[in-house]
Amino acid sequence: MLPDQKLNAVVARHAALERDLSGVLPPEIYVRLSREFAELTPVVEAVKSYRAAQRELDDLASLIADPTTDAEMRSIAEAERPDLEARRAALEQQLRLALLPKDAMDERNVILEIRAGTGGDEAALFAGDLFRMYERYAAQQGWKVEIVTASEGAMGGYKEIIAEIRGRGAFAKLKYESGVHRVQRVPDTEASGRIHTSTATVAVLPEAQEIDAEIDDADLKIDTLRSSGAGGQHVNKTESAVRITHIPTGIVVMMQEDRSQHRNRYKAMAVLRTRLYDLERQKQEAARAAERRGQVGTGDRSERIRTYNYPQGRVTDHRINFTLYKLPQIMEGEALGEIIDALVAEHQAAQLAAEEA
Repeated sequence: MLPDQKLNAVVARHAALERDLSGVLPPEIYVRLSREFAELTPVVEAVKSYRAAQRELDDLASLIADPTTDAEMRSIAEAERPDLEARRAALEQQLRLALLPKDAMDERNVILEIRAGTGGDEAALFAGDLFRMYERYAAQQGWKVEIVTASEGAMGGYKEIIAEIRGRGAFAKLKYESGVHRVQRVPDTEASGRIHTSTATVAVLPEAQEIDAEIDDADLKIDTLRSSGAGGQHVNKTESAVRITHIPTGIVVMMQEDRSQHRNRYKAMAVLRTRLYDLERQKQEAARAAERRGQVGTGDRSERIRTYNYPQGRVTDHRINFTLYKLPQIMEGEALGEIIDALVAEHQAAQLAAEEA
């Protein structure tokens, strides 16, 4: 049984928000309260359904216990009770999941960073495959993807690619992707048909906002230099590339994708702010590292989280020992959601177990 006090608090908060939203509010407060109201509405509906099922069960129990109830009616009530108990239990589980604490970052946009690991050219090709997988998955979710900066591999793919993914719930879905991804396949350049193992590192960071990471200008070393790579003669004439070094942490961000030095600087600062914010989050989460390992792994970027085995057509997520023989569909972004859903379910189960304990 769920505690009435907790359910009453949710219903009361929803009612208070409804009252507040009927008045005149500053735009930023109205947006924030509207979002909270929208998130609480399905929870309140679940509370109502759960309580209705509980009332039906109580009425049924009273009917069965009443000595004046005739035998036929009692028999019908007893036959109905198992189905009603099962429905109440399902509603209770649904409500428990809805009441779990939400990660405050879940609704944020994402900075996605993919880097080729061990494996040379094949690792860069795999990094490219991973980026296309996330790009296609994002399109299916209705999210927008914009490449911030990219360094291409000699044979294709990427040595490194950083992209922004914008859309509601992007971090909630993609945050489980951080870690080392391993591929096992025969490279196109391999004449003997020997299987190679390569890796790529994925980092998924919630996009930082101005208030999240205040940066002192005195802590920055900003260099402007001529861009290299594609772009024709223009890039050789103007110093549009920007390199920003955050002196206290040693973090360096280089941006040269745009012809405008101003836009390159803006993009570089956005990436720097996100990395600094992520660094701070890691410090704060250190105390909860054991709990995180018990849920979906540490999320540490040195941890091998998933293997993509092309000869067997399978993908295995090692954190939850989950395997799908749908490698082509996963790389197309179509079946990636099945892995993400399994990780979310495992995380929720661990949260429920922790709350009950």
